[in-house]
Amino acid sequence: MPGPFSGPFSSGPALAASADPAETAREAATALRAAAERLRAAGGARDRVAALTGTVRAYEEGLTALREGLRRAALREQTIAAVLDARREEIARLVGVLAGIERNPETVVLLHPTGPLGAARAGMMLGEVTPALQAEAEALRRQMDEVALIRALQESAADDLAAGLAGVQTARTELSQAIAERRDLPQRFAADPERLAHLALSSETLDGFAEGLAQVGGMAPEGSAPPGFEALRGTLPLPVEGTLLRGFEQADAAGIERPGLVLATRPLALVTTPVAATIRYRGPLLDYGNVMVLEPAEGYLLVLAGMAQVYGGEGQVLPGGTPVGLMGGADPNRAAFLDAAAEGGGNDRPETLYMELRQGGSPVDPAPWFARQ
Repeated sequence: MPGPFSGPFSSGPALAASADPAETAREAATALRAAAERLRAAGGARDRVAALTGTVRAYEEGLTALREGLRRAALREQTIAAVLDARREEIARLVGVLAGIERNPETVVLLHPTGPLGAARAGMMLGEVTPALQAEAEALRRQMDEVALIRALQESAADDLAAGLAGVQTARTELSQAIAERRDLPQRFAADPERLAHLALSSETLDGFAEGLAQVGGMAPEGSAPPGFEALRGTLPLPVEGTLLRGFEQADAAGIERPGLVLATRPLALVTTPVAATIRYRGPLLDYGNVMVLEPAEGYLLVLAGMAQVYGGEGQVLPGGTPVGLMGGADPNRAAFLDAAAEGGGNDRPETLYMELRQGGSPVDPAPWFARQ
């Protein structure tokens, strides 16, 4: 994979995954309950958009961690079941021996047909064998207890999952409403919707659209770049929690190369601006789906494409971390979520966000601008 990125990306701090799958699931359940408390408190927050943004993120992280905990618990249960199945005959003999010892009094077990000497030898042998049998029985008991714990965990997780899925849906709905009602964002320029719409319809390429934006007006005037923007290189959070699917100018299955990054995300993942920026355009564009074009500084454009919903209006100045849209898809229902976690397979990141960074009118590799997470 080209560029400095590899593996999963995160737009913010995620829950730490415990080595114990049961502990991971418990931590996730605690996180989901904490997210529910944040949702209840968000109604009275001074900045309701910021509060709800954090709430949605908390729900997303909690559900991700819960899925991972359940997946690992299911894999552990399968491993134990496979070991026990392979040792079925050995375990049956062990249980038979232990049952025989339990049924017979110790004095009868120590009797030997050859007399006292044979009985003494049998006693010595039994004294050596019994601790080994007890150790085997104890190991078997621990494995069975672990399976019982995992199954109890899976049953209790179903309730936490149902509450989490309902909570994140409510949080997203309230966030969309709060953004629609927001009136406190500064407006850097008044956009001309008709000219923007005509530009979007008449442009044949993203390059042509970006060049046309300069003609529409509203670009940052000379010397208006936020101080220190260049210093943020290598430190920006990604706009969405996802996994790198294709790097800069890396061809897809059809051989098409795009000068940006493609991130695989979960359905309905929240997309935020990684840095303070002005909205230059929002809406459908070419074959990119819904597009958000942000201007973080003079001469720079950040293009985010492929969202199902986009927030805000042209000319608004957004603080870093402000929601700009939601990915498509739908949250799985409880049964589908549990089945996918138990099977440990399937694609849990079916949506894709395309991200392009343009400097001086030309696309550049966005990867060096973002922190490796």
